[in-house]
Parts: sequence; structure tokens; C-alpha cells
Amino acid sequence: MVAAHLVGTGSAFPAPLDQDDLWHGYFHRHFGRSRAAHRIFRTAGVRRRHGVVSPLTEDVAGWSTERRMRRYAEEAEPLGRRAVSEALAAADLDPADVGLLAVASCTGYGTPGLDIRLASGLDMGADVQRLLVGHMGCYAALPGLRAAADFVATHRRPAVLLCVELTTLHLQPPTSDVQQIVAHALFGDAAAAVVLSPEPLRRPGAPPSLRMLDLVARTDSDSAGDMTWEVTDHGFRMRLSPRVPDVLARHLGPALDELLTPHGLTPAGVAGWAVHPGGPKILDTVRRECDLPPQALRPSREVLAERGNCSSPTVLLVLERLRSGGALADGGHVVALAFGPGLTLYAALLRAG
Repeated sequence: MVAAHLVGTGSAFPAPLDQDDLWHGYFHRHFGRSRAAHRIFRTAGVRRRHGVVSPLTEDVAGWSTERRMRRYAEEAEPLGRRAVSEALAAADLDPADVGLLAVASCTGYGTPGLDIRLASGLDMGADVQRLLVGHMGCYAALPGLRAAADFVATHRRPAVLLCVELTTLHLQPPTSDVQQIVAHALFGDAAAAVVLSPEPLRRPGAPPSLRMLDLVARTDSDSAGDMTWEVTDHGFRMRLSPRVPDVLARHLGPALDELLTPHGLTPAGVAGWAVHPGGPKILDTVRRECDLPPQALRPSREVLAERGNCSSPTVLLVLERLRSGGALADGGHVVALAFGPGLTLYAALLRAG
């Protein structure tokens, strides 16, 4: 069977937002000068993030969902185009080479959709197939990656996966709800794209290609209410229960056993970890349950500190950092982990070289 190789990555970000500036310039008033809210912002593991809107200059908390969706349509396409163009250039491919464009997003909707507008704007051709993955949340990149890999293996043509999220458009009205405070302390905006090809990239000096080997999923329906993303009259509102790390801890071991054992691996034999940094407690849980050394999750913590939690693009940003860091030798295995509503865990296994 033809393999699918990750041969190019690209990312794009709107303007940077300093975490301290956000707190002192806006959120300390928004949350009624709450000491608990200040503590959450200080311990979120975020130094800066990015946003298509900044509450320091444009307060969208009272905007209608309609107005937010109009802004999403304006901002998402150019951001996505930059990420896809960068990924294609890294893979030495032209837009016309692409057989499938898959787009994942849970922060905006419209028809014709972002997939249609991007395919047209990038001159991908009228015959390009498209897949739109909506409202799956932070883990959407991994099922999207699997769909793109299956297309490559079946049709022997390259595929592009783009994840783009504009979470800053969903700033909620003032509240004392701790779960809302946590969400506003963590989330930022980004676009991330990957290119999968039936052949590995052989350009000298390029980062190693990553061959897609396997993917598993776990959904704990009994905990479905612990993480939700609800459409309201004032944008989309997140529910993020403090029980989430404990639920993930119950499923992480069995999921990794299912992923690694058929390939003769254990967590100790994995060369690189691309873990979605849903927050510091999520990363601490993964490290504890997998018995990983502190440096194993350094790329995830660096992305959290520099970009925040960007929902679906985040695990791809970690994978990009891991792949370009120079530490992956040929044959080294990589595990990508992401978590989201459902409560859902996805895990993918890739091999370098």
C-alpha cells in the first residue's frame, strides 16, 4: 500500500498579544478585578498569544454571533492562505499538484466555505477534492490528518490539511464563571497547514519527512459535559471542567497501548512527543501517566508559552517545531496527542525518515 508522508508544514499568525498587557489593560476590569482570575492568568503557562482582534483596542464581548462570523470570513482566508502557501513551498509542490484540501475549524462558518474560497484563491484547480471538518475542537487536526493520509494512500496524490481558528472572536460578556476565565487566559488565534505526499521529501537539508503509521481514538461519553463549545447569541462559549485532566488520565494508557504495542513500542521508545498543550495541567498529566522526562514535552510548553492554546492548529504547531528542531533521526517515532470535546482523545503514530 502507498504510504502517506508529511513533507511540509506552514503556519501563520495575526498580531501578537502580551499576556500581562491583556490582563492589566482589559481583563482585570472584565473580571471585576478578581484575584482568582489574576492567578489563573499568571499560571496559564502563556506569555503571549495572537489575535485577529485585541480587546485592548476592539472589545467584541457584546458582538452578535452574526457580526463575529462576518469578521471570521474577512480574517480566516488570508491567514489560511499564508499557512498553506508556506507548507506547499516547504514541500516543493505547486497548488495545482494538490488532490485534496481538508480544512478544520470550529470558530467560524459560512457558505461558500473557507475550503472553497482557499482552493479558488490558491488556484488549486476545479477538480480538487475538499473536506471541511467543523466543530470538533482542539483534536480536529488528527482525524483530519488521517483523512488526508487515507486520500494520499488511495489516490497517490498530495493532500493538504489546514487548521485555522480565530478564538479571540468569541470573547464572552463579563462573568465570574471560572471556566470562562480559564478559556480567556489560554486561547489565541493561528493557522497551521501540513502537506502529505505519496513520496518522502528528498531535498538535502530539509526537515525529515514523517510517515503516517497509525491512529487511535477514545471518547468518554459519560464525560461529554466536561468540555463543550456552544453556539450562543454572543459567539461560541466554552465549558472547560477541572475534571478534564483526570478523565484523560484514565484513557491515556489504554489508548497508547493500542497505538504503540502493534509496532513493538512503549512510551520510552518514542523519540518525539507532539502533545496538544490544552493547559499546564494537561501536559503535567501526560508526562506523569507516560513517565516522560521533562524535556520530552518542551516543544509543547514552548508553543503554549509563545502562541497559547490555538485549538485545532496547536498540535500541528508542536509537530512543526519538533520536526524542525533537528533532534529526530531517521527511523525515530513520533506520537501526536490531542484532546477535545466529547470528551475525546486522539493519538497518531508517525516515523521520521
